[in-house]
This record gives sequence, structure tokens and C-alpha cells, in this order.
Amino acid sequence: MLALLRTFSWQDLRHHPWRSAAAVAAVMLGVALAFAVHVINASALDEFSQAVRAVNGQPDLEVRPMQGTLGEDLFAQIATHPDVARANPVLEATAMASPAVHTSPATAPTALRLLGADALLLPAMAPALMPRPWEGAARDALFAPATVYLNPAALQALGVPPEGTQPRPTLQLQTGLQTLAVQVAGTVSAPGAPLAVMDIGAAQDLLGRVGQLTRIDLQLQPGTDRSAFRQALQALPGWPAQATLAEPGDAAQRVSNLSRAYRVNLTVLALVALFTGAFLVFSVLALSVAQRGPQFALLAVLGATPRQRLALVLAESALLGVAGSLAGLALGTALASAALQLLGGDLGGGYFAGVQPRLQWSLPAALLYGSLGVAAAVAGGWWPARAAQALPPAQTLKGLGSASGRAGRGWVGMILIAASALLAALPPIFGIPLAAYVAIGLLLVGGIALLPWGVAWLLQRLQPLAARHPLTLLALERARRMRSTAAIAVGGVVASLSLAVALTVMVASFRGSVIQWLDAVLPSPLYVRSALQAAGGDAALLPPGFAEAVARLPGVDKVAPLRTSPLQLSAARPALTVLSRPLGTDPAQVLPLTGPALPVPAGQIGVYVSEAVVDLYGVRPGQAWPELSKAFMPVAPDDQARAATFFIAGVWRDYVRQTGAITLDSAAYQRLTGDTRISDLALWPADGVDMAALQNRIRSAAQQASAAAPVGSNGSGAANHSVDGNPPLVEFVSAQSIRERSLQIFDRSFAVTYWLQAVAIGIGLFGVAASFSAQVLARRKEFGLLAHLGLTRRQILAVVAGEGAAWTGIGAIAGVLLGLAVSVVLVHVVNPQSFHWTMEMNVPAARLWTLCAAVVVSGTVTAWLAGRAAAGRDAVMAVKEDW
Repeated sequence: MLALLRTFSWQDLRHHPWRSAAAVAAVMLGVALAFAVHVINASALDEFSQAVRAVNGQPDLEVRPMQGTLGEDLFAQIATHPDVARANPVLEATAMASPAVHTSPATAPTALRLLGADALLLPAMAPALMPRPWEGAARDALFAPATVYLNPAALQALGVPPEGTQPRPTLQLQTGLQTLAVQVAGTVSAPGAPLAVMDIGAAQDLLGRVGQLTRIDLQLQPGTDRSAFRQALQALPGWPAQATLAEPGDAAQRVSNLSRAYRVNLTVLALVALFTGAFLVFSVLALSVAQRGPQFALLAVLGATPRQRLALVLAESALLGVAGSLAGLALGTALASAALQLLGGDLGGGYFAGVQPRLQWSLPAALLYGSLGVAAAVAGGWWPARAAQALPPAQTLKGLGSASGRAGRGWVGMILIAASALLAALPPIFGIPLAAYVAIGLLLVGGIALLPWGVAWLLQRLQPLAARHPLTLLALERARRMRSTAAIAVGGVVASLSLAVALTVMVASFRGSVIQWLDAVLPSPLYVRSALQAAGGDAALLPPGFAEAVARLPGVDKVAPLRTSPLQLSAARPALTVLSRPLGTDPAQVLPLTGPALPVPAGQIGVYVSEAVVDLYGVRPGQAWPELSKAFMPVAPDDQARAATFFIAGVWRDYVRQTGAITLDSAAYQRLTGDTRISDLALWPADGVDMAALQNRIRSAAQQASAAAPVGSNGSGAANHSVDGNPPLVEFVSAQSIRERSLQIFDRSFAVTYWLQAVAIGIGLFGVAASFSAQVLARRKEFGLLAHLGLTRRQILAVVAGEGAAWTGIGAIAGVLLGLAVSVVLVHVVNPQSFHWTMEMNVPAARLWTLCAAVVVSGTVTAWLAGRAAAGRDAVMAVKEDW
């Protein structure tokens, strides 16, 4: 009997390859997308971690400032501590680098990370950063002024000639409005983005930052208690309040935590295809079971038990799942490899910019995602397997088909929906909305479970309207009496349409909120910024006095400076962004606040935090923030340090900085830090001004500021000067172009969701086609009886099309309602818990109506096509078989 069952199953798969291929393709697509997302992110995280370990070395602890720099006097105290074996001072900066003599016309300026460290300590603390001078270099080349050592990425990007080239290649480093000349004397082996290493003293002299440090790396004496050592350091007389102690692996962990929500959401989105693929497997096997009903009945007569028939269909679904999973893993690996080469592992999230990871293939991950594919296929084959198990042999051999199904119990669906509502109210788990994802799944299953009850209720209400139209009444009456079958038929449409509606509403809500946010944060028509935006950091800052100089130019009505700077309040969390800008008397005019601004008490400084700060740091409007006060220690007139008192006056929306942002008035920031440099300059031109002439005047002001900038002493007589060809120091961008580019990036980032919607709808419609095909094959005698009663073939097809319209119409209504419910969870729960920002609900009614109409028309046409084969001469002959 087992051999007969295996032969029976194999013959069906062999004789209907297109049907099996469709199910395999659906499973393959879901597994491929999910596995590709996992491989890409795992590879990027691994490469980023390796780069961090190479650049940071292997210290036991790192001393870093919350913002700004540390003083060398602190280094002297720490280095002489008895528990410290080695202390390495580090100064980091960013610059745009280009060859002084362009060896290739294709060589473009490159964002370069410049790192100064004690070369004598690097072999023990950070071997990958140890400079390796080229042959013929001077004995003191490690400590020579204005001398750098490049890693492989920098050598390739800058087109530096190989070792032995004379004279030594020279680079131009542009930071702010300064241009500095440095000489390349060798290499370092550190991987990752372009990097230049030089002696700490030479770096301080070159950048004009004598006495300043970015961090201090510490190696402790063996057996030192780290907890006690932390307390001892923080008790030092000169320990600054804004200094923090971090573990060496904190940087990689911060990026992993930051990108985790992004990775999880991408994976869940990819699994949408696998979810809908389960419905396609269901439809394929439902059609197969209906077509093979007499064969299953014959197997039952020959001795096959109901359990064996159940196992047979489940084995077929598992076989389809295995084939789809294997193909999906292969396709996912290929997709991940291509994405790593083309996108660098970034996937649009911006978390791994500059990282070029290698493919990291994992067997446990492959087994996990392959198992998900098999499980989805088996889940899709469960109901057809139950149908084969419950098949009545005698009636099926006579061709009587299946009996009418009952509506089922609606309380099961209601319980699932109630459980979904409770789960949606739970907080995130480890920063991930796991409960919300489960709530969405229960909501979908509960909604589909309510379909038989909903079909019965709605068709009962429609029956009086069709009482005078026999064909319409016949279609509605049969759909009502076969409501369980109808619910199964349109289940795929409901599932796929609800997901499509939810994604459509979520994307439309997000896009509409982003447009409103851009209108609020881009008040001026023109923005001026440094041409070194790619380098970031201090390199992209404009010098003190530049805003005032531009404000005095003719044709300028008003300017508003903006300064962005990082703030590391906690070593366990990514850095915050501090935004200083003129807030005026009404901050609501320049910030998209979520509520009214609170009055700031006298003697305190008002700050406005983004929604991410509220979630990550647990602060609320109306509170003081002592931790933030530690980061700002201005010096009072009596030379005694005092902490600023910050008052949280409001919360604003920020769709750029997932890690959180703090906004305060420019005057307060400059008073607290003494730093008057700016990042951007919002500019309002006067009416009727010649924009080209105004931009030329601003460029001239930038050139004058560059000439007046302090010259960094590089010890070799090289002074600041412009790169050949006088490249622009500043660039101009209009608010309109920023809006357009932002929306282009948004649409490109969410393009995959539209594609997944189309796939889901296609799978749902294929499920309807398969269900209708299965049913009309089982209803051949019914159609033959209608033909004997006088109905024409056209009228029979009209009845079938009417049933299809009724079923898909109900499915469309249920799908839209269920999709709106899912979108509420996505917009108001998943999005805030994942990315810490809120948005306004926006329902694109016209798009949803178009989507529903397309589904109803497609379902009606599909039903009509499926009924053509069963409404002809064969149906009449099928009735005669019983005579």
C-alpha cells in the first residue's frame, strides 16, 4: 500500500509540473528574500565589527568625552595610575583627501578618517594600526610632521603609487575651510573604510588642536578589578563630568542594536511572501485533491486509511516545501552576494556606510530559513490533507462531490482578535515589537476564521435584493449555503489583500508625515553648507564668523545658522545628535512639535527632544535632565565649573535620527560650549535678487574665511592653500531639491513593498482560480442538471461568474477591513516601537478602491474562466453516468 501511495503521489506531481512549479516558486521567493536579508546584514555586521576591532585595537577600557575633546592633563593623570599598564592617547578627525598631483583623471576626493596615536604603543594595543614605513624612509619617519600612513582602502581610493615611488606622494587634506598638505610614507594593515594614521603630536600640530584628545585607550594591569578601577578613575580630582568609560566592543554592539529593528522589519517584510506562499500551496493542493477525488476514493476502497490519505497530502506539501526551500536558499545566497557587491551591505538603512563586507554564509541560518519554508508549505497543505482524510469514498466514486459546509464558530475568530488587541498593547521586547508582530498574525488568522460567519451574515442580507432575479438568486443562495467553501476559496485573497492594504496605508501615512515634517524643518528657500559633507564631522563645519559675514552681504534678507554635533550620554547607546538653531519666542514655528511647548522656568535652559529620546532615555516634558547637564560644563566668571540646568520643554518629530536628537537655541549652545562653528546656513534671499550673483558673493566670502583661517603648523613649511583648480568650498541646495531628493529616497526605499503587494495579490488570485477550478470540477453533475433544466451554457457561466463576484466582493470587503486593522498596528505600534517616531494615519481611499475593484474584477473573470471547462457537453454526460 505504501508503494502504491508513493506512486500515486509521484504520478500527480509528474503529470502537473506547472502546478507544482507555482507552489515551489512561491516558497522559493519567501525563503530567498528572508535568507538574503539575513546574510546581507550578518555579513555587514561581521565586517563592521572586524573594522572596529582593528581600528580600536584591544584595550580594556576607553575614556571618551560625551562631546568635544579631552585634555592632555587628564591623560597624564590616568597614565600614571598604578593599575594602568599602558595608556594610548588618540586624536580622530575627518577630512576630504585628494592627490596633490592627480595621477588619474578619475581620482575623486575621498572621505578619509584621520587618526593620531602614540606609535610606540600601537604594536601592543592596536597592531593593525602600526605604521609600516616604505623602504628608504627616514629613521624618524614614524614621528615626522605632516606624514601619514594609509590603509589599503585609502591607497586604492586615492590612487597612491606603489612603494618605491620617488618623490613620496603628497595628499591634500581639506577640513572645514582649511587645506593641508601631508606626505604618504607607508601603510597600515587596518581594514575597513579609508583611514590615515599619524603620530599623535604631528596630528595635533597639523590640525591646530594641541592639547586635545578624542579618546584614551587603556590596558590594565593583570588582575585589576574593572569595577573598582572605574570608581577610582571617576574619583580623580581632575576627572571631568562629561568623560565616560566604555568597553572596546561597545561600538559594534551599538551599531548592532541600532540596526536590529531595521533588520527585523526587513526580515518580517520578506516573510510576507512566504506567508502568502503558504496560501498558494493550499490552493494548489486543494485543486489537486479535488481533481484526484475519485482516485482517493479508490485508494480508500483498496485499503488506504484516512490517516494514510492525510499523510500522503502532507508529504506532497512537504516535498514542495523542501524543493522551494532549497531553491530559495540558493537564490537568496545569489541575491545576497549581488547586493553586497552593489550596495555594500547597506540595504538603504545607512548603518554600515563605507563597509564592503564579504559574504558570510551560515549553515544554522540556512537550516532555520529552510525549515520555515517547509513549515509554511506543510501549513498550506493541512486543510487539503484534511479534505482528503474526510473524503467519503462511496459518494466520491459516484461523483456527488462534497457536502455543504457549515459556517463554523465565530467565537474562535473573536478570541483571536481580542488576543491580538491585548498583544498590540504590550511594550517592545529587547527593543523589537515582537508582541505586535504576533498580534498581526493573530489578527489575520482571526479575521479569516470569521469569514464563514461574515459570508453567511452578508449574503443573508443580500438575498431579498436578488429575489426577482433567478440567476442572481441562484448564485447568492449557493454561495450562502457553501459559505465554508467560499471562505476557504477567498481566504488567500483576504490574506493577501489585507497585507497589501496595510502596507499601502502604512507607506502612505509615512510619506504624508514625511512631507509635513520636511515643510516644518525646511523653512528657508536656500541652504549653504560645506562642500565636505561626505567627510562629516569637524571637516564639514564652517568657521566662526561665516554666518555673520554672509548676513552682511547685499541681497541677503535673513540667515539662520544650524549646528549639529554628536553627544555620547551613554556608552551602551548610540550617540545623540545635538541641534542648535535660533528658536525665537515660539519654537513651534521652527520645530514639528507633537504638543504645546512648555514655559521654561527662570534660570534653566529649554531643550526640545525627539520622540526617540523619550523612548530610549525615559525623559518626559516638564522634567529636568541631570545627565544632559553633565555634558555641558561652562566656566563661570569666578573660574568655578558649574553645570547647566536643562528643562525639557517639548517633544518633536524627527524622521532622520533614529538614535535621538536634542534641539536648543543657538545662543545657549554657543554660551555653553564657546564653539561658534556651524554646519548649515539657512538663507532667505531678498526679493528680486540675482541668485547667481548672490552665490558668487557667498563663495567669495568662503574664500576669504579660508584665507583667514589659522594655519596648522606641519613642521615642513607647508601652509594651508587651495587645491589646484580652486574647488568650491561651499555648496548650495534649495529646499525644493531637498524635498524632492528625500521623497525619491523614500520611494526607492519602499519600492520593494509595492512589488511584494503585487506578489501577494497575484498569489491570492491564483488561490481563487485554483479553488474555483477545484469546485467546478466537483460540480460537473450540478452544471449538467442545470443544463437539463433548461439553462444555457451562457447562463450557467453567468451563475459561476456571479458566485465569483459575490465571493471576491466579500473577500475584498473583509480584506480592506482587516488590512485597515493591521495598518493601525503597523502605524501606531510597530513603527514607534521599532524606530521611535510616530506618524499621522493617512488612508488613500482612491488607491484602496482601485485595488478592491481590480480584485473583484479579476476574481469574477477567474471564476468565469474556471467554469467554462465544466459547463459544456461533459457536464451533461456526467449526469447521464448515474442513469
